[in-house]
Amino acid sequence: MCNSTHSLTVPAGHGRTFEVKAGQFLTITDVEGQQAADFVAVVAGDKSEKLSPTHTRRRLQSIFFDVGDHLYSSLDRPLLRVVADTVGVHDANVPACDDTRFTVDFNVIGHRNCLDNMHEGLALHGLSKFDVPEPFNLFQNGPVTADRRMQVTDPTSKPGDHITFEVLEDLLCAVSSCPQDIIPGNGLRVTDIAISIHDADPHRRAGASTD
Repeated sequence: MCNSTHSLTVPAGHGRTFEVKAGQFLTITDVEGQQAADFVAVVAGDKSEKLSPTHTRRRLQSIFFDVGDHLYSSLDRPLLRVVADTVGVHDANVPACDDTRFTVDFNVIGHRNCLDNMHEGLALHGLSKFDVPEPFNLFQNGPVTADRRMQVTDPTSKPGDHITFEVLEDLLCAVSSCPQDIIPGNGLRVTDIAISIHDADPHRRAGASTD
C-alpha cells in the first residue's frame, strides 16, 4: 500500500486549519522542542460535535491519555486513537489562551493567542469563536501537585518529538503553536509545529514500535 503524506508547518505563534479523513493518520511534531500545540477538531459537516477533553477524561477515568487510548467527542464517540507518542506528557485540562488572558493577567494588549490562532482558519468554515472546542494541549506540561494544584510549566518534549493519531471520523482540525512567551510554557521561546497526514500508519510502515 502506498503511504502518501501531506505536510504543513504551523509557524511559530500562529495557527493552521486542515482536514483529515477516516482511516488516515495524523502526526503532530514539536520541531525544536519545548513547544506546546493547542489542538482542536470538529466532525466534518457537523460543528456541533467536537473533540472533547471533558468527555475523554470521563471515558478514560483519567486526566491523562496514553498510546492505545481513544479521544472522544462531545457525543461520546471515539474520533481519534493514539498510536504513537514519543513524549507521553500532554494536557487536557487548561483552556486555550485568549486575548483576555494576556490583557488581564499580563497587561499586554493585542498579543497573539491560541484561541484567535485557531479561530482564524475555522472561521472560514463557518465557526464562531464560541464554536471553537476546548483544546488538547499537546506537549504542554501541566502537572498536578501534591497539594492538588494545577501548574503549567515548560514541556519535556525534545526536537522531533511527536504524537500520531489514527483518524476514526472525517474531521476539521486546527492547531496553534502557542504564542505564550511571557511565562514558562514554551521554554520562553516560541517555535514551529509540523503537521503530517498519512494514508497509512507511518510507524508500522517504518517498523517502529508504537509502544
